[in-house]
Amino acid sequence: MAPQVPDRAQVVIIGGGVVGASIAYHLTELGWTDIALLERHTLTSGTTWHAAGLVGCLRATQNMTRLAAYTAELYDRLENEMGHPTGFRQTGSVSVADNPERLEELVRGAGMANCFGVDVDVIGPDELLDRWPLLNPEGILGGVWLPGDGQTSPIDTTMALAAVARENGARVIEGVSVERIRTADGRAVGVDTDHGPIDAEYVVVAAGMWSHQLGRDIGVNIPLAACEHFYLVTDGIPDLPSGLPVLRDTDNCTYVKEEAGRLMVGFFELVAKPFGTDGIPTDRPNMQFPFDWDHMAPVYEGICERIPMLAEVPLRLEFNGPESFTPDDRYLLGETPEVRNLFVATGFNSIGLQSAGGVGKVLADWIVDGKPPMDLWDVDIRRMQAFQANRRYLRDRSVEGLGLLYAMHWPFRQVETARGVRRSAVHDRLTGLGACHGESGGWERPNWFAPEGVDPVYEYSYGRQNWFEHSAAEHRACREGAALFDQSSLVKLLVQGPDAAEVLNRISSADVDTEPGTSVYTTWLNDRGGIEADLTVNRLDDERFLVVTAFSTQVKDADWIARHTPADATMTVTDVTSGWATLGVFGPEARRILSPLTDTDLGNEAFPFGTLQEIDLAYARSIAVRRTYMGELGWELYVPTEFAVGVFDALWESGAPEGLTLAGYHAMNSLRMEKAYRHWGDDIADEDTPLEAGLSWGVSWDKPGGFIGREALIAQREAGLTRRLVQFRLDDPEPLLYHDEPVFRDGRLVGRITSGMYGHTVGGALGMSYLGSEPDTPRPQVIEGTFEVGVNGERVPATASYRPFYDPDSERVRL
Repeated sequence: MAPQVPDRAQVVIIGGGVVGASIAYHLTELGWTDIALLERHTLTSGTTWHAAGLVGCLRATQNMTRLAAYTAELYDRLENEMGHPTGFRQTGSVSVADNPERLEELVRGAGMANCFGVDVDVIGPDELLDRWPLLNPEGILGGVWLPGDGQTSPIDTTMALAAVARENGARVIEGVSVERIRTADGRAVGVDTDHGPIDAEYVVVAAGMWSHQLGRDIGVNIPLAACEHFYLVTDGIPDLPSGLPVLRDTDNCTYVKEEAGRLMVGFFELVAKPFGTDGIPTDRPNMQFPFDWDHMAPVYEGICERIPMLAEVPLRLEFNGPESFTPDDRYLLGETPEVRNLFVATGFNSIGLQSAGGVGKVLADWIVDGKPPMDLWDVDIRRMQAFQANRRYLRDRSVEGLGLLYAMHWPFRQVETARGVRRSAVHDRLTGLGACHGESGGWERPNWFAPEGVDPVYEYSYGRQNWFEHSAAEHRACREGAALFDQSSLVKLLVQGPDAAEVLNRISSADVDTEPGTSVYTTWLNDRGGIEADLTVNRLDDERFLVVTAFSTQVKDADWIARHTPADATMTVTDVTSGWATLGVFGPEARRILSPLTDTDLGNEAFPFGTLQEIDLAYARSIAVRRTYMGELGWELYVPTEFAVGVFDALWESGAPEGLTLAGYHAMNSLRMEKAYRHWGDDIADEDTPLEAGLSWGVSWDKPGGFIGREALIAQREAGLTRRLVQFRLDDPEPLLYHDEPVFRDGRLVGRITSGMYGHTVGGALGMSYLGSEPDTPRPQVIEGTFEVGVNGERVPATASYRPFYDPDSERVRL
């Protein structure tokens, strides 16, 4: 019987896996029942059917952990309260370490879990063996126990979600293939299927590894690629303990779970096998491939040493099937920037089942309310860059991405595949001068410089890595002399037109409708007062502005302007990032270093802080902006790309003999931490307001026309704050901070470090954390008490301060 396809639906969901079913369920729970969930074959026949069934409760960030916790609760409620079996069991999990580095990673992760409200215990070898008696104890140093973890049946859970969605009025239609998403005037308006067109107000792509092509066909960037994923299932094992927790042996790239008297053994090997590089088949439901023992034997031999029984037990199933992976191992969620009313929930990197409940809830809220219900930047599709649609790039990166799930998560770890994508004009010059480049958003950026005789290569650890002292020297050069930074990855958006000033001023919380030649730091807020961006708006003339922001938000910030530009505004936005290299010269000697290369008066009266001028610089014309992210006198120099090498050579030839030092992004980070400069995505995001973040000095409360979020800020100011961002310095100069370390006041957990770095001038590790309080609590009282920060399981005394630990009055930036 042919499927019955409607002519229209309010929402069409493409993909009948667990994620698509969850979205349909949650939309109907919100009262939207005109839903059509379309599946090409049968429900779960893409990749859900062969999922391992693991449901972990700890993710890399607080909000992702909240979604994971909700997922486990939902699967439990479906079975125990709604009468739809899911097979969910809360068995707990253990992770094992057989080397000090992995144990430190687990212990630090346990501290993070405590910040997120996840129940976790660091356990020794004896308790590990009690909980998992099949382990070979040789070499085991310890591990962690997470009692909230569990497992569920992928097929039963999907069917349960789909069943409730049907009961609520949704149509779940199998055997219908979506051939193309239809668009009109920049919006999704429906889909074309092999059974006819369906009009829709919203379209959701939850099509797993087929999502990339669906997007590509209409010019939407959905960057993901498929890899082969291997697991084994043993025959029945006599006397196997029932209800064993899930075991993760990440150094052996392996997870193990007990089910029905058997063991499933799955692998995330360090080098994966890509699949479908020439296209993903659409006519093969329940795809599986031959098990590649040549590829997997070394990993299997390792886990057999950890669990000797495996070498003796016959195998019932040797499984190999495809899963989709994204360039940064985080899934893709939200409304696409290219097409309005087109949403995605895809690219789950082997955690689709354990993410589906939370994803369905927040995406349904997003669709119904027109905005995300919480900070979802970790997985927001707008973090992706246009080049990441490149199939060769996706294939090469996917080979590494699968293995990184279980590899050591070292601080500052750099990817090794698909490198050299985006290089600044002076990249080769810097390489020749000892740069060790890291990769961010495809950019090769100099993170630190190796002195002569030192290889510019990372040696990772949780302690002071091999570049620590070299970066410290760069830091001190900026504080005491002058340092040269390559900041070409800064995004430059040229906003111009008669209405540019009005539009940007409405978006910005600061007053950016200023005199030409002014550079203004501002936040962009949502209607809740949360910080969607922090950046600078540089007025070039009456109708032209240069908006400068971070590489990571290149797509997001341009999209934010587009979403808040009236249809009748006369204004254009052009991304000119590739046209301008950016060199930064900062330090108390910056003026002396630059002066020989320009006839512009760089004195404080002629060129004050917060201004910009177009100047002669060597043989080029440059836009020089007097701002700083380092807390020192200096200029950002925007140079047309074709002139950049000449300007760099002139700067280096003139400045190096006078003490100019090359500096990288690690030094920039330590410099900004000493000044307590916030970093968007870590210290501030769309759930944090300028009042909470200590940025109210940048809010122009009474400017004409107001600004987005003003009403929410006024209401918060009147009601009183319940949290404030505070800086901390560890009293012991030896430990290091990175992020998500727990903060204690008078012995009680009160916060977590949002970002951390060592302050070489102040002589200690620095971090920031939000501290909660009652609305009527006096501001000084919030930082009273005895503070400690948890570092690798130890509590280290710390000093709290609202003011920066370096130059709190910002005198040096105005030298």
